[in-house]
Amino acid sequence: MSSRPPRTQRPSRRPGASGRHDHGSSAGRRSRTNTDTHGAGAPQRRRPWVLLVVILAGVTALVVGALFVVQVIVGADAPSAGDPVRLEHVHGLGVDPADGALYAGTHYGLIRIDEDGTATLVADRVQDFMGFTVVGSEHYLASGHPGADQDGPANLGLIESTDGGETWASVSLEGEADFHALEARHNLVYGYNAGALMVSDDGVNWETRGSLPLADFAVSPSDPDTLVATTEQGLALSTDGGRSFAPMEGAPLLQLVSWTDDSVLVGVAPDGATYLSNDDGESWQLRASVEGQPEALTAVGRQVFVALAGGTVVRSTDAGASFSTMHAGD
Repeated sequence: MSSRPPRTQRPSRRPGASGRHDHGSSAGRRSRTNTDTHGAGAPQRRRPWVLLVVILAGVTALVVGALFVVQVIVGADAPSAGDPVRLEHVHGLGVDPADGALYAGTHYGLIRIDEDGTATLVADRVQDFMGFTVVGSEHYLASGHPGADQDGPANLGLIESTDGGETWASVSLEGEADFHALEARHNLVYGYNAGALMVSDDGVNWETRGSLPLADFAVSPSDPDTLVATTEQGLALSTDGGRSFAPMEGAPLLQLVSWTDDSVLVGVAPDGATYLSNDDGESWQLRASVEGQPEALTAVGRQVFVALAGGTVVRSTDAGASFSTMHAGD
């Protein structure tokens, strides 16, 4: 996602604020079935409803057992404090204009990557940061899930840091939203949650716009209503703020996109090939390829950063003409 957008309007955090959003959660319902038992003199032949109860009981036992196994696996994999710094499962990259350092939102915490490639876990906080994006100097937005040693709902909703990731505060949709992609531009926050593109002008009240399966999206630096999204069918364009999308004919198949402040659109294909467009996606230039499976992308000026599966981060200082390793993974 592109970084250094204008600072968003700070959302209100007053207890009992009257703001409302239109993306609520629905509560599940559980039905109960009352059964009778036969007396001692009842016939021994099993009736159909008895067989049904036996079958349902067996199925319930299997489901409960499966859920227990899943919980054990998830709990074992959940990040916790004290683990070594792990630059894996990168969900977002951003450059902080305060010091030019690269930050990565990962499954194992927010990680700062210095110029020499040193990776440091910010605030020693290990949690799953989804949709991480840089808004401005020491100002970040994210979503995600708590770590193994943290309390809170499974979905953190929109969270915000104004001190370089040292502390985080809940902004909205706690317990509801799990934004897999976020971007702040034009004093708006754009988020992708559960297949829907959502937009907010204060981070608290949200409008649900178009719905489509996408891997990543980017917002034009010159027009808040122009977005591009990467899909399995190819690049898609919206000119109405994300309410509808249309295929971009002739565009390469991309997995990740980032739009710089000077209107350069950068993309990475699933095979690692990078592309650049200077005319809002009308035409594309093939640039260098990165070695590995791309996970996250950000472009700032002529710098392009790509996080790869396994923990490697590569950087280009010539608009994607060449790449070098910034941080080596496993």
